[in-house]
Amino acid sequence: MSATLVRNGVAIDDGFAEAFPMKATRVIITAHNLTWARHAAVAATGFATSVIACGCEAGIERELGPDETPDGRPGQSVLFFSMSGKELAKQIERRIGQCVLTCPTTAAFAGITEGEPVALGKNLRFFGDGWQISKVIAGVRYWRIPVMDGEFVVQEETAVVKAVGGGNLLLLARDTDTALAVAEAAVAAMRKLPNVIMPFPGGVVRSGSKVGSKYAALSASTNDAFCPSLQGLAQKTELTPETRCVLEIVIDGLTEADVGAAMRVGMQAGIDIGAAFGLLRISAGNYGGKLGPYHFHLHKLLGEVA
Repeated sequence: MSATLVRNGVAIDDGFAEAFPMKATRVIITAHNLTWARHAAVAATGFATSVIACGCEAGIERELGPDETPDGRPGQSVLFFSMSGKELAKQIERRIGQCVLTCPTTAAFAGITEGEPVALGKNLRFFGDGWQISKVIAGVRYWRIPVMDGEFVVQEETAVVKAVGGGNLLLLARDTDTALAVAEAAVAAMRKLPNVIMPFPGGVVRSGSKVGSKYAALSASTNDAFCPSLQGLAQKTELTPETRCVLEIVIDGLTEADVGAAMRVGMQAGIDIGAAFGLLRISAGNYGGKLGPYHFHLHKLLGEVA
């Protein structure tokens, strides 16, 4: 076990989270009201927890008021992340086409303007079967596609930028109730910050992984060192007998600073709850520093000299 510092009774490992370069974009989804904007955003970000099998990682960044959107309607800001611009472009087109174009009253706009341009509505316009109309406003092209409730308005392109994925925290707790309460508080604190998402269900993942497996076909497998049920069975454990539940939060952000800020407020939310409530330790997952160029040291994020 690594050296630690203690805050409010919670041990903070002298370790780091290891994160990776990704590509990202933001899409603004608007609708007649927030209910329908959220329906579209939830659908568009579904099955997008991990690039391992989902093609992209995505989530709702925040809710938008009418004064924050291009068409003056309420909306949702959505972030999409993938390992390459090519894959991200494919995912955006499929998800906007199948989940936003199909949703009553919605429209879709680029939420990032500077970067590598990729299609947003450029190819979706063909659904209009020749009835689609383009409009250029201030040098930006939009498409109006006739649909049964009126028109689907979509910007022709969005921009893809470099981003960071895989920041993470491991929350080690005395029981499930504590672990869930701490994870929920940490995610709530992180969601107040711009430019980040936590792509797993509710922002939390229980199936933390390690690199490799005894099965050759798998590149990753369960992180047995952090599995309470394997204490005394696995060759190595990171847990003490009183640790009965571990939950992980994974963070993707548009910049390294965004991910670091989210990890900081997430840790602080857990520290505020403290050991008296049952949070025993905060750690992070890494691969020895050999796979990802971004290293988020927990002590440094908390302003401590390791």
